[in-house]
This record gives sequence, C-alpha cells and structure tokens, in this order.
Amino acid sequence: MSPLGTECSVNQLEKNLLNKLETKQAIIGVVGLGYVGLPLAVEKAKAGYNVIGFDVQQKRVDMVNEGINYIGDVVDEDLTAITQSKVLKATTDYSLIKNVDAVAICVPTPLDIYQQPDTSYVESSAREISKYLHKGMLVVLESTTYPGTTEEILKPILEETGLECGEDFFIAYSPERVDPGNKTFNTKNTPKVVGGITPSCTAAAAAMYRNVLEGEVHEVSSPAVAEMEKILENTFRNINIALANEMAILCNKMGIDVWEVIDAAATKPYGFMPFYPGPGLGGHCIPIDPFYLTWKAREYNYHTRLIETAGEINNSMPDFVVNRCMQILNKEGKALNGSKILILGIAYKKDIDDYRESPVLPILQQLDEAGADWIVVDPYVREFKFNGEIRDTLLELSEELIEETDMVLITTDHSCMNYELVAKKSKVIFDTRNVLKSTKPLGKYYKL
Repeated sequence: MSPLGTECSVNQLEKNLLNKLETKQAIIGVVGLGYVGLPLAVEKAKAGYNVIGFDVQQKRVDMVNEGINYIGDVVDEDLTAITQSKVLKATTDYSLIKNVDAVAICVPTPLDIYQQPDTSYVESSAREISKYLHKGMLVVLESTTYPGTTEEILKPILEETGLECGEDFFIAYSPERVDPGNKTFNTKNTPKVVGGITPSCTAAAAAMYRNVLEGEVHEVSSPAVAEMEKILENTFRNINIALANEMAILCNKMGIDVWEVIDAAATKPYGFMPFYPGPGLGGHCIPIDPFYLTWKAREYNYHTRLIETAGEINNSMPDFVVNRCMQILNKEGKALNGSKILILGIAYKKDIDDYRESPVLPILQQLDEAGADWIVVDPYVREFKFNGEIRDTLLELSEELIEETDMVLITTDHSCMNYELVAKKSKVIFDTRNVLKSTKPLGKYYKL
C-alpha cells in the first residue's frame, strides 16, 4: 500500500471512531471496577454510552449487575438506574472485549516487597485485551505508573497481535485523578490529562473524555508526559506533607504548636500553600507513587534524594506517634503495656471507608507488640485485616467506652465522630489531626 493509501486508511479508522464517540454509538469497556474504574464506568454510562465493566472478582461483578454500590464516590441511585436500564453491565468474561470500540484499563499498580513497581495487573489486562484487539479500537491506560509504561509495556503486548499502534488501533495514557471523599471534585468535573502515542491516538482519547466529562481535557505530547505529570502531582503532596511532618516533630521538641504555626503562615496570600502533619500517609497513591519514579530514575543513574527522604519521614510518623503515646502515658504514671487505648479511625483519610496503606495499621502493630489493649472505632470501616485476621471495629462511640480507656488516640478526623463526647469524657487525648482545635477538652489534651 502506498504512503498515501496508508494515511487514508488511518484517517478513516480515526474518523469512524470519532464519529461513534460523538454519536454515542461506541461501546466502551472499563477493565477494573475499583475506586477508579467503577466511577469512570458510571460516568460513561450516564453520558449515554453502552458500557461493559470487566473485573476478575465475581463478587464485584454481581454487585454491579444488581445495582449494589460499594464505592463511596458513586451515587447509589446513579448505579441503580444505569444497571436497571442495562447501559452498564459487568462481567468476568474478557472475550466480550471484542465488542468494544474503546477500553480503559483501571487496575492496581502496587509496589512489591522490594519497593519496585508491580505492573503485573497492567500486563495481564493488556494480554486479555490483545486476544480481542481489532482495527479502530482505542485502548487507554489510567493506572498510575512510572513514565514509559504505556510505550514499554502496553504497546508491545498489543502489537504482538500484528496490528500496529497509530495505524490499526490507538493507545493513550490518561492518569486517574480520584480524591475519595472530596465533596467538590469528582470523576466528572476534574480536569483530565491525555497523551497518546501518536496525534491520532491523542485525538481519539481526548474525544472520548470530552464526550463524558465536564472538566477540561488537556492534551500533552506523549504518554510519558502524562505519566510523569501524575507522578509529579503526588510527589508534590508527598514532599510537602513530609515537610509538615518534620516541622511537627521539631515543634514538639521545642514546645511550639505546629498547627498554630501553619495557620499563621497560611495568612500569607502568596508563596505559601498549607499542608498539615498527621500520623502518616495512606491510600494507594501518595505513599506509593513517588517510589515508581525513584525506581525508574535508577535506569538513568540518578538518585532522587529529596523524594526518598520525604518517603522516609512520612513512613516514620507511626513510630513518632507510638513514642508520643508512650511519653504521654508515662506522664500519667502508666506504661504502654496493659494500657487501654481507644483508636478513633482506621481509614487513611476522613469520611471514607478505605484503609489501604493506612498509617493506623503500623501504629496498631506497634501498640500490639508493646502489649497495649486497643480497640478501633470507625463509623465507615466495619472490619479490617490485621496480621492475617479480620478484625471488627466499633461503629459508634459510647460514654462507657471512653471512660474505660486510659487514652483516646485520634488518628482519622471523620466528620461524624462525636468529638464533644470525647472532649467531655476522656481522661487523656492524643489528637494527631488537630480535630479538637476549637474544643476545650476536660481531661489532659495533647496534639501532634
């Protein structure tokens, strides 16, 4: 075929896909129905597309098909409506990918035991898609990962089919931007970054998101730029939180209230953005994503000193919290061993049910090893896995429970917690979130 003929063929494939996306005739697939994938699938279905959700967990598939929601950022009524109208269906049968015109990969990208990226979920998804890849199809990776993943892993696997990216099908990277519990920004209105392997790939992916989302779609020159910007977002937060945590440690030694310091600094209308300390970092993104970059940097013989130091500071905060617990109890003439400690919150951030990578877990581990008698209250998390066992939480506070404890340790600042009761009935409070800043506790009160 002549170069002109090839160009016409590519243009026609792109035109056909763009037309399907514009007229909502495209069938869209979403691989992975977790915290990123399910909200995305719901928004695509609400936008008027027929959507097929793919997941390896039969329980998730059954819940979606029954209209039962398990993700906090999805509105129950939305899921019920779109599943009842059959515009969203879930399945474990990946052969149905042959029917889709575009598919988004939203699977986990954890770290392994050596703090190196585990791309096995991405690779597995790519191989399943490759079995049913067809001409004119768009594949978008959304999972957070290191720069180069789309072109070094996804593209070669899909091209093993004999089809060529940019000529026969389209590949792009568009990083997920999910902030669980955020009441202002969600999947639909958060700006989206898109970078394709070729200009046609970028155009196709951007068209899909513009037909689904209300937020701006920002096009960049390559998948690597989009991958790097996502890492920059989370590394920026990681480093600034580490600075706040280090300030908290130093302020504690100097007898200065770090929260008052930050509030004072925040009065400056330029050149300062407030970040706050806490018991450590949690969730799947901020504590993990910067390590993707430190790992990739070694390939270029570069050591990301600032990023790694920030990670060390944030990872040390559970140790700092437990040491403070020990010091506070010592002041009360008690040892950590045998003391009853009431933990308020195991979710990694306020008003969500997600405890993945929660800093409370290593705190509990250290308290356990020290012989403390602890119990967790969390109105969002009914149970959690600890040392290979499922542990139950209490969903509500009681006056009797508080009065029986030697210390109340506030680790998650859930809005619905009865802090007035905590302030009135606690003997000793250690507040790592400054949640009682406007309250005057009757007992001994300590802040991070």
